[in-house]
Amino acid sequence: MTPDSSVPVSDSLSPDDLMRDIQEVYPGAQRTLFRHFHIGGCRSCAFSPEETLSALCQRNQILDPVSVLEKIRSSHTEDMAFFISPKDLEELLAGGGAVKLLDIRTREEFDAVHIPGSVLMSQPVMQEIMAYWNPTAPLILIDHLGQQSLDAAAYFAGHGLKNVRCLSGGIDAWALQVDGNMPRYEWG
Repeated sequence: MTPDSSVPVSDSLSPDDLMRDIQEVYPGAQRTLFRHFHIGGCRSCAFSPEETLSALCQRNQILDPVSVLEKIRSSHTEDMAFFISPKDLEELLAGGGAVKLLDIRTREEFDAVHIPGSVLMSQPVMQEIMAYWNPTAPLILIDHLGQQSLDAAAYFAGHGLKNVRCLSGGIDAWALQVDGNMPRYEWG
């Protein structure tokens, strides 16, 4: 499964599967559990990867683990709608529109390599975005491998930005698919 796919290749999951297995198929499962059921966002409501979804639901007084699994599946489809492929972003940038590129990596990563025209996220930049940026203009979030940007996208979308997207595969995919001269790196 890649971030571009909206449905996993194979999903024979059930509420009796381990959270580890559910999170492997649905990487945003923890975000979904926290957003909709306030589970897994802090130490008091955390869960173990070795815990089944059924046990997690029972422990948190959620009566129907089948419905919770369906919410995880539907949220995954919603999450995947946030992604834009490197090639589609290249076309969008070539079109000359008012596209904003927001890089959410560390200063060191940004200084090492970044897409021209991108801005490194910081507290002042976030304040500027919320106060002054056009909420309907495309805002593309860039991370290293396309795995960390969904939380930031959900934050901005939740605060009224209407056209937030995440670069599928991150800057690494950009280097592979669009800019072959861009250096690639491993981090952390």
